[in-house]
Order: sequence, then C-alpha cells, then structure tokens
Amino acid sequence: MSLQIYIDGKFYDKENAKISVFDHGVLYGDGVFEGLRSYNGKVFRLEQHIDRLWDSAKSIALDIPMSKAEMIDAINQTTAINNIKEGYIRVIITRGVGDLGLDPFVCVHPQVIIIAAQLALYPKELYEKGLDIVTASTMRTPPAALNPRIKSLNYLNNIMAKVEASRAGCEEALILNHKGEVAECTGDNIFIVRNGELLTPPIDAGILEGITRNAVLELAKKSGIVAKEIAFTRHDVYVAEECFLTGSGAELIPVVSIDKRIIGNGKPGTVTKKLLDAFHEETKR
Repeated sequence: MSLQIYIDGKFYDKENAKISVFDHGVLYGDGVFEGLRSYNGKVFRLEQHIDRLWDSAKSIALDIPMSKAEMIDAINQTTAINNIKEGYIRVIITRGVGDLGLDPFVCVHPQVIIIAAQLALYPKELYEKGLDIVTASTMRTPPAALNPRIKSLNYLNNIMAKVEASRAGCEEALILNHKGEVAECTGDNIFIVRNGELLTPPIDAGILEGITRNAVLELAKKSGIVAKEIAFTRHDVYVAEECFLTGSGAELIPVVSIDKRIIGNGKPGTVTKKLLDAFHEETKR
C-alpha cells in the first residue's frame, strides 16, 4: 500500500499528494511545522508538540483551521492508516494559496498536511561511536529578526549550516548566535557535561525550545544530575567531558569531536548513556 498523506481532511497516495504552486508555503516558506516521533503506535508528548505548533502559528498570525483535538485526531488517523508503530510524523501548516505578492492576507484558507513514515535519521553505529561535528560560519538567525522558537517553514538558515557540515564530511554543524555563544545545531539542541554538570543553552540564546530537550532536562532532575540552562561558548564544548544532541528525530546522540578536537575520551560518556537509557524508558511509558 502506498504511503497515505493527509491534506485538508482527506488522504491521498504519496504519488497524488499535491499542493498548489501558488501556496505561500511554497512561494515564501510561509508556514509552520512540527516533527513528532511515534513509539509503539503512540506519539511521544503529542500535546506538547501541539501546543508548540499553535504557539508558532499564533506568533506569525496564522490561524490553524481546526481545533487542537481535531489535529490530534488527524495525526492519530494518519499514523494508524499508514501502520506506523515506530516512526516520524511531520505536521505542516501553510498560509495557503495566494498570489505572487507578499501579502499573506490574500491567502484565505491555511492548509494542513500530515505525513507519517518510517525514519532512520542516523545509522545505529553512530549512536554507539558518536558524531564528529564542525562549527558553521553561518550565524543563527537573531531572535529580533525571526525568533527561532517559531518552528517555521523558512529553514534556509539551518540548511546553509547543514551545507557546511556536509562539505566538511560531517552529519551535523554547531551554530553560534550573534553574540558568539553556542545556540544549537542544524536540527538538534546541544548539551555538554562539564565538571559532572549538564549544561544546555538557554532559550534566549536563540534556540528552538525542543520537546526532547525539555524531556532530557526533566530526566536529568529525576536521575539526580545537576542540569543548568546557561550560556556558553565553543571553548566550553572543546573542553567538555561529554557532549550530545537531542531532537525528535535524533533522540539523544553523542558527539565525540568538534572541529577535530576530541571531546572527553572520544567515546560516548556515562552521563550521556544514563540519559539515553532513561529516555528510552520514558518512550516505552
């Protein structure tokens, strides 16, 4: 059976799932999205993802044409019809069909798209041996320009940093903010361990407030690990004992080198492993 894509209340085969070239999501990246994970047929922290989707939409003056309850039902329908047990769900809200002008208010009907599919973001062996990453020269978009807490369809900033990572032979790149502080990676939040404490950049560093990031902070507290949201620089990453990234697609994945500097002993650390095990237990629940 072909993958079934939800578009505005109907399901279409993957080959026939189409939108207008005049949709402002296509023309201008005008819209918002969420990436969610399904474990054993249930979406992880679904309500939190829905709340963030609504916040993103409200921030760009985009009215989602359904209730939160209807959205949850549509997501569950899409995972069920595609028989997705362990997979990834992408929810997209575009501004809708308009014209070639910028005016968003000529778009009268926002469009809802839901895709549910299997996902393997990184090979299994990378979770065992860790990632090598680099620092991108591309700066994180300042919050005063476009707040990174809005999960918008305009991802060119992240893509340009991803281009740098790929050309350096790496899977990921670290992005700094306009103050030279560590912000996040192209698709994931970042954590380091220094002096036994877990550190991650604060929201005002110009990051997306990740659902998995917040889950890890909660799990650290339950595990008795001191966790702080605090600004830090590349130097702190260079001299860290451990480093790992978090995201809905990546879950928790260790980083063992950055800019060809070995982190810790060059292997995934004990805090990383402890939190990864705790996260897997959380997803089972």
